[in-house]
Amino acid sequence: MATDRDHDLVLLGATGFTGGLTAEYLARHAPTDLRWALAGRSLVKLERVRARLVEIHPMYTDLPLLVADISDPAQAETLAASTRVLATTVGPYLEYGEPVVAACAKAGTDYLDITGEPEFMDRMYVAHHQTAVESGARIVHACGFDSIPHDLGVYFTVTQLPDDVPITVRGVVRAGGTPSGGTFASTLHAMSRPKQMREAMVARRQAEPRPQGRSSRAVAGKPHRDRLLGYWLLPLPTCDPMVVARSGAALPAYGPKFRYSHFAGTKTLRYAGMGVAGVAAIGAAAQVGPLRRFLASKVPQGEGPDEARRAKSWFTVDFVAEAGDQTVRTRVSGGDPGYTETAKMLAEAAMCLASDDNPPLAGVLTPAAAMGDALLPRLQAAGIRFETRD
Repeated sequence: MATDRDHDLVLLGATGFTGGLTAEYLARHAPTDLRWALAGRSLVKLERVRARLVEIHPMYTDLPLLVADISDPAQAETLAASTRVLATTVGPYLEYGEPVVAACAKAGTDYLDITGEPEFMDRMYVAHHQTAVESGARIVHACGFDSIPHDLGVYFTVTQLPDDVPITVRGVVRAGGTPSGGTFASTLHAMSRPKQMREAMVARRQAEPRPQGRSSRAVAGKPHRDRLLGYWLLPLPTCDPMVVARSGAALPAYGPKFRYSHFAGTKTLRYAGMGVAGVAAIGAAAQVGPLRRFLASKVPQGEGPDEARRAKSWFTVDFVAEAGDQTVRTRVSGGDPGYTETAKMLAEAAMCLASDDNPPLAGVLTPAAAMGDALLPRLQAAGIRFETRD
């Protein structure tokens, strides 16, 4: 990685809601010798964010502000070349993300985002993976609630199992809180593009090599009652199982044959039925432009709940892993998933790439493959719980 850069870390999108929370987290937790900066399109808005950080600590009076319009490839390249690590909260990423990925891949700059958009991740692999491999850049998608609790949670789980037998894992998500406007907008956008999403997936499968002598796959489960966990399980159509399966392909610790299924968990059959109906209704509405825009307006991007409301939010992800005659149960849990914890995860992942001893890998990587051993203790120290359960 290049070391002759003006900055160790640049946060792009700091003027948005989640970006602002990420900036505040960095202001409270970044080491004093970390050279970091805020980036966005509006100097006035960046100055407002910096003023909030000065209230946290006066040393941020001179925190660098970088004005850049990332829709201009030249400005995106200048921004990427100024830093060792660039973290971005600017989405939907299908609409705004590629110039930044391309610029980082070209410049050898590590890149992180909080996307949950499978089509975007697949397209970025096909278009920019090889460039990143050649430049030494690490392109790490899904560094928020999508998909760090699931990706690092499975990593935490499988490392407690033998690596010479097949491993099957199911993950069950439960959460209480306000959904992120950015995540909701990305979900609607993805649901409106099933053909394009499949085309991108097929193109990636054709381009991405498979592990030799091993296999790793995401397996779509069926709705059912899990007697061990006591929940009704509904398959979740998110990017998380694909991210987990790619970690399984990259890391021998996942065994010779790894399978992962991903669910939402509800306590009663009634709520399970309501969940299925709700997802179906949103999927149907996403196909109609006016309805899609109406739904998106109900959870606007760039806005979010106040601190008191976020403090009442929570998430859990339960994992059940089976390897031969051994079963391991674990849980990852934390606070508000859509905003507070996503900002924490992105900030810790960015600092991890900037400062920690990580594997000598490059290209498009999952969080677990890029920095699992270093990121896991960071998240635990930051208050996200990883527990082995009886």
